Amino acid sequence: MNTTLNRPQETAERLNQKLTDAMMAALKTVRSTTSPDSMDAKDLAYQRKGQEVLGRLMSPPIGFSWEPFVLDGMPMAWVRPERGHSHNNVILYCHGGGYTSGNPGYARVLAAKMASATGCEVLAFQYRLAPEFPYPAALEDALKAWESLMHQGWGAKNVILAGHSAGGNLALELTLALKAEGRLLPGRLVLFSPWTDMTASGESYTQREELDPMLTNHYIQSVRRAYAPETDYSLPQFSPLFADLSGLPPTLIQVGEREILYSDSKGLQQALISAEVPCVLQSWPDMWHVFQMFPLKSAGEAMTAMAEFLRQLGC
Repeated sequence: MNTTLNRPQETAERLNQKLTDAMMAALKTVRSTTSPDSMDAKDLAYQRKGQEVLGRLMSPPIGFSWEPFVLDGMPMAWVRPERGHSHNNVILYCHGGGYTSGNPGYARVLAAKMASATGCEVLAFQYRLAPEFPYPAALEDALKAWESLMHQGWGAKNVILAGHSAGGNLALELTLALKAEGRLLPGRLVLFSPWTDMTASGESYTQREELDPMLTNHYIQSVRRAYAPETDYSLPQFSPLFADLSGLPPTLIQVGEREILYSDSKGLQQALISAEVPCVLQSWPDMWHVFQMFPLKSAGEAMTAMAEFLRQLGC
């Protein structure tokens, strides 16, 4: 009897595992047939176009509006749940892409998922990309996006600042820049596989490279050089892992355990706890870099967990 009752669940689990395995194999194939670590203009244009296509293929959830606009030359977009939504908080979202790629189309998937899970409006923006616009262009644009929310009357404590990968780095650097200016900080940080250590000193950079279907050390070295050539990557403005993190808002970190940036997330959790900042790290054993974007059971679980983290903190 128990076997019969559990059969649908077992079947669903097998199908989910097959989908996960197939998607991981596809990602490895794509990585092996492209040049993600090349900063050649032609290759870079191909990478950027590929990210936009990926964003479209990931099929963000229905039930939201996508409202693009331009602010002082910077492309931005509001993502609003079409159902009744919260007017108490807003999410400012920094997309990833190694600081060398990424656009609103790519950002649309996670922005829509966050809006759907939380009921909050999400503001996404396309910061200027390296190598055409190296550091500090992206940070300047993030500050511009922040100011736009302040001018609309949002209080800093009502802003949930989110980012994935390099966007997680940017979210942290924006928060640290506001702190350095003595300004009010966002109420919460939500970071998906954040890039926190540009020195690539964590154990996972070597121990998990064979497991990671998306990122390589060559890619990390290539994009950091494009973003900030000939610099000391241990400086806090590049590696927030080594910054003074005291006073930062409560932070949620989500990471897959098959990615080379795992140490960046684990190290950030430890650094935040040492700085007496409330921090929760959630990890998924079989998942890869920013798995939340993909149509997987684990991605849905991650969005639910994010919404619960914010709910428990009154968001």
